[in-house]
Formats: sequence, C-alpha cells, structure tokens
Amino acid sequence: MNVHPLRPDVDLDVLDEIQRRVLWLATRIVDAANHDRRTGDGVKVGGHQASSASLVTAMTALWFAHLDAADRVAVKPHASPVFHAIQYLLGNLDRSYLPKLRARGGLQSYPSRTKDPDEVDFSTGSVGLGAAAPLFAAVTRRYVDAHFGPRPHSRFVALIGDAELDEGNIWEAVADPATTALGNVTWLVDFNRQSLDRVVPGVRINQWRGQFEAAGWHVVEVKYGRRLAEAYARPGGAALRDWIDAMPNEQYQSLFGLTGEALRTRFLDGAPGGIEALIADVSDDDLGPLVTDLGGHDLAAMLDAYAQCDAVTDRPSVIFAYTVKGWGLPIAGNPRNHSALLGTEQVDALRAAHGLTPDTEWDRLDPASPAGIWANARREALARPPRERALPVTVPEATRVRANKPISTQEVFGRVLVDLARHEEVGRYLVTTAPDVATSTNLAGFINKTGVFAPTKQRSWSEDRMLRWEQHPAGQHIELGISEMNLFLLLGQLGLSWDLSGQPLLPVGTVYDPFVLRGLDAFLYGTYSGSRFVVAGTPSGITLAPEGGAHQSTITASVGLELPGVTFVEPAYATTLDWLLCDAFGQIARGGTPTTTAAPVEDGAYYFRLSTRPIDQAPFEAARARIGDAVLRRQAVAGAYRLVDAHQAHPELADAPVVHLAASGAVLPEVLAAAAELAEEGIAAHVVDVTSLDRLYRAWQRTLRQGVRTATVPSVPGVLRAAFGERAPVVTVHDAASHAMAWLGSALGVPAVPLGVDEFGQSGSVHDLYELHDLLPGSIVNAALAALSLR
Repeated sequence: MNVHPLRPDVDLDVLDEIQRRVLWLATRIVDAANHDRRTGDGVKVGGHQASSASLVTAMTALWFAHLDAADRVAVKPHASPVFHAIQYLLGNLDRSYLPKLRARGGLQSYPSRTKDPDEVDFSTGSVGLGAAAPLFAAVTRRYVDAHFGPRPHSRFVALIGDAELDEGNIWEAVADPATTALGNVTWLVDFNRQSLDRVVPGVRINQWRGQFEAAGWHVVEVKYGRRLAEAYARPGGAALRDWIDAMPNEQYQSLFGLTGEALRTRFLDGAPGGIEALIADVSDDDLGPLVTDLGGHDLAAMLDAYAQCDAVTDRPSVIFAYTVKGWGLPIAGNPRNHSALLGTEQVDALRAAHGLTPDTEWDRLDPASPAGIWANARREALARPPRERALPVTVPEATRVRANKPISTQEVFGRVLVDLARHEEVGRYLVTTAPDVATSTNLAGFINKTGVFAPTKQRSWSEDRMLRWEQHPAGQHIELGISEMNLFLLLGQLGLSWDLSGQPLLPVGTVYDPFVLRGLDAFLYGTYSGSRFVVAGTPSGITLAPEGGAHQSTITASVGLELPGVTFVEPAYATTLDWLLCDAFGQIARGGTPTTTAAPVEDGAYYFRLSTRPIDQAPFEAARARIGDAVLRRQAVAGAYRLVDAHQAHPELADAPVVHLAASGAVLPEVLAAAAELAEEGIAAHVVDVTSLDRLYRAWQRTLRQGVRTATVPSVPGVLRAAFGERAPVVTVHDAASHAMAWLGSALGVPAVPLGVDEFGQSGSVHDLYELHDLLPGSIVNAALAALSLR
C-alpha cells in the first residue's frame, strides 16, 4: 500500500485509480452530450472538459477520503461533470443519466439543488454566489446551534475557480462582520491561472492572500507536487524553485503543449545561469512531468491541506490549489481550452489509455476490487438521513394589528413582526436580517424584544431608550454591513436551514426597495435554490418623494412579478398586510405541504413592497363591513378584492357606464378620490385593491395554459371574477412602471389604460411627483374617460 503519512487508512494508489476513473467519466459525460446525442436544432450543447479536469484530484480527495455525511459542499459550476461522476461511482446516480448532460430531464449544466437528480447542496452557476453560499450557510448554522442546540458538526466547503475571485460579491461576503470566526468554512480555489478568454497575465496570489488574511482568514497554498518537492530538496534545488516561481505565468502555461527538446528550450528561455545544468540529467520524457508537477494534482498534498484547515478552528480557511486546466487531457494548459471539446479520436485514445472499451466505459468500479470496496465504504459513510421541511407550528391567520388612524404599511410590518414574536409557538423561529437599515425599515421593535444575535454576549456602551441593541447568543436579528448581495445570500441560506442545518426557520429581511436591484443576482440565486423567506422592500416608489430619483424604485414591482419562486405582494391597508404576512409565514412553516387538498401551495420566497406613506384605513373598514372578514380575507390573500362597489355606494348609478380602477399600494387614496369624481360625473367606478399582482397573474396564466394544453376555451379565474364582476374597461394605477399592471386588460378582455411611473423621479412632495407622473385624481379620471371611449 502507498499510504498517506497522516492517514494510514488511505491507500493513495486506490485513490489514484478512483481519480483516473472520475477523470474519464467526467470527460466522457461532456463528450457524449456533444457527439452521441443529436438535438436537431443546430445549437452547440457545450461543456467544460478542461475546467472539470483541473478539480478531479481535489474532489476525489474530498469525497473519497475527507468529507463526512454532515459536510456540505458547493461545486464550481464548470466542474459539474466531475461531481456527477463521483456521485455515480458512489452509487448515488443512475447510469442512465450519464449520457444526458444538458438534456431535458437530465443532468444540469451546472449543479442545481432543485433540478439535478442527485443530491446537490448548493446551486452554482452565477460565478461568485456558489462560493459565498457555504459561508452564509455556516452563519446560519452558528445561529441554529445557538438557538436550538448543536447539530452534528459540519464543514462548509466551496470549490471555486480563481477567476471567480474577480467577482465583487466574494469580497463583500469575506469582509462582512457576520461571517467572521467561522472555523468550519473552507474555500478551495482552483488556481489554474486561466479565465474563460485567456491565460491570466500575472499571478495575483500575493494580493489575494493579503486580502484574505486582512479579513482574518487562514490561507494555505498547495503549489508543488512530490516530484518537484523532491527536486527542490536536492543540491541546487532552491535555484530551480526560484526560477519556476519567477517564470511568467503565460510562459509556464505554454509548457503543457510541448514535449521533448521544444519543452526544454521553452523552459530555459530567460532562465538564470545554472538552471540548464540542474536539469541536464533529466530526460526529455521526464522533464515535462517534473516541471509541471503541481500540488493541486497531488492527492497526498491535497489531503494535507484539508487537514491543515481542520486544525484551524477559530477562522475560515482558504486553500489555493495550483492546478492545470485540462489536467490529464491532450488540451492541458491550452489558452483556448475553456470550452474546447476533445475530438472523437482523442476520446478513443483516452478510453484506451484508461483500460476501457466502448462496452465497459460507463461501468462503475469493480465492487470486488480495492477501489470498488473503498467506494462502497465511502457511500455508506456519506449517507444522510432525511430532513424535515415543515415546522411543528400553526401560524395564526392574523395578529389583529390595530390601525385606528392613518398608518403606513412599513409601520404595520414592524408591528406584525413584534406581535408574532410574542406568539409562543411561532416567535422562536423568526429571524430577521438587514444590511444596516434595520431601524429605518421598522425592525426596531422586533430587535428591542429579541435582541441582536452574537456568538457571545457583547457589552453595550451606550444607552438608547428607543433602541435597546443588546447583542447575545439568544438574539434573533443578524445585522449585516451595507451589502444587499449579502442580505439575499444570507436570506437564501436561512431559508434552506431545514436542509443544511436540520432546522426550519422563518427568515425575514428588510432593504430599501430601490436597492433590491443591487442584490438581485443573489435574490435570484436563493429562489432558484428553492429557498423560503420573506423580504420587505421599503420604502418604495416615487412616494418616497423628497429622497429624489436615486432612492425611488419603479421597476421592482415588475421584478417581483417576474421572478420564479417568488410571490410578490403590495398591500395598501394594515389588515390586508397582516393577513398576507401571516399567510406567507404559514406557507413557509408548512414547507410546501398543504394542510388540505384544496389549500393553495406555494414553495418559495415572498417579496413585500411597502411604503412610508400613512393611509387612511376607513375605506378598508367600509369594505370589511360590506364583504365580511372571511370572504374578504380569502380574496385579499388570493390577490385582489373590490374595495369600492360603485353600485352599492351609489345606487343611482345602476344604469351608468362602468369602469374599473385597479391599483396597488400607496396610490389608493388618489384612486378613491378619482372614483368619487367619476361618480359625480355619472360614471360607476369600481375600485379594486390589487394586493398581489403575482397571484392574480398566476391564476390567469393557469387558466390560459390549461386552455392551450387541452384546446379548450380558457375560463376566467375566480379571483378575477370576484374583483372585476362586470365586463368593463379598466384603468390600472401603480407607483411603479405602468406595464407591471397593464396585462389586466388582456386578462379581462377589455380596453385598458395603464398609469404608472415610466421615467426617473426627482425630489419634491408626493403631490408634486404624482402630478408629474399622472397619478393624481384628475389624471385618473381622464384615463377612465379614455378607457370608456375605447369600448
């Protein structure tokens, strides 16, 4: 046995046999997708054989000799074929999937929690986010352990490409105070010194080392393999090392495409005196394997690096593993190998070199061989128990929040959270977070009640009767620095705590609504991963009038409507917000499991767009008295209800022309005033409060798709029938881009005039800006007359 000096149970020769099979399978998976499958559309399938090959050694060492069942790993997007090859050899993936990379129902292009058939811990694909996700999963685990008792120890590992370190969100995550002192986090950087387009013209290791160390990280370099280490130990070896260290990266990378005398000449180009003599006794056949012997492809060196990281328990670790892009393949080190595919003859030669045939190329390891026995043992060691998605609580339908005077939805949001925090069953599962805007988004009451989370109790050096910012392990608010990317990355991991930490939570985040867009990539990442959380964007729109155009969000409603896995909500009144927020928490608590067969099921995130504008609650109370709580709640939660029924309010208008005024959020007072003006002009204007454009749109789309798929006439969804009883023109009014609600005309099959904000705002009063963007009652009246003229 060729055993590891620190791991006598690990036979390095067995691991080498396994990594060779992993390399072959990963390469063939991509090859089969491109050469064995005919798509008929002329579009290249693609894949990343070279980017996969560079991580074969690191990933083989991880899964077959290092990880435990409780550990969680994010795999570099382009290394997904390696991940699937490993899962196949461990018996966790059926053979039928191997030729189905990038095919419908097959293996995804990049690891996906929700779409891949094997178990993926972290979705990756948008570079930089997969690296940061395990960091925030570790933040979540620290919180869970403090509040619900220690879980089995987990290491949170990210395998990332060196070019990913160009992404700004990486450094935002590393620098945030919330991510400090996480000794269970390890990042492994695939330091192949190539990006998509080129060989990187310089090695930035010193810069990156300094940045990690300044943030308190432990840094490990795995630069050279055993051959070079032995050569450096011989007389004159220090000079050889100095030359290889000093050699320009482009020159070093060019060595991989050369052999024989050409390689020797290139290696010595620019070398100081004495280097030629040092390698004179090295044959041409041995020179290439010697000078390109990097630590990232040395199994023993990688296991040493993992052990070093395990030994450091007070801070995160990062490993820079020097690798070759395309290791073990004929395209190794080629500057244009990122998306290059091996030709059929090259694949045939590689198959033969690995001792395989077309009949055996997809086989697993011989179960009776040492490698097969080892793989089976690792499968058993890495097996995980099932996790519970749901919480054992029943969230109330409402908190009965009081609103006896004009009040803003932002203020109501804070009150509802405080009331839920008092709820004996629900309160302990709530956890809030914000990027330095907790007090200005009305989380102060919740924080005063529950405290700020800190791993150890922190002394308070100031007294503030309004904000009692006590920091201790029982705190339920996680404060972040000013980074919206970090907000959504943390929310995404808090919303996956049921899986990654064995404890479901009820996560809530707040952010100024304009800056939802700054964190949009991470927002999308969390929802693509199937995370469940609530985020409130507040304040929003040009209603935040004096703040000016830079702080006025107009396209976020469209974003919320269009994001898959997100339910967008924009209530105007206190009670509807109470109902909708409790409903969202109830859906999250159920984990996507319906309480009855008739109950709607949503499995994802909830985006509440709120305002600081106080709204008179009397119109809602009048509708409440007219409709009744049970029916009104059902309609409001479904997405819309008739706030004003013009025929009931004005019986004299029974035969008058009818128009619908549909609106969301802060603009309802102007819409109500317009309806009153229209009544004076002899027009019956029903006012519809759209509480969730998203739920309305999905209801409409469900009926359309059903009609398309069954070749039948689509029906009108019940929620639309209830809110828009008569077939009449519609005016949509929104403190957001006008197109976000414009589809209602098509859904109802009537003329529509959409009013909204389609230009950047500016500073002024609410009245000033509503006038500029045609949101005042007079403009709404004129829009209604225009809609009626289009009948």
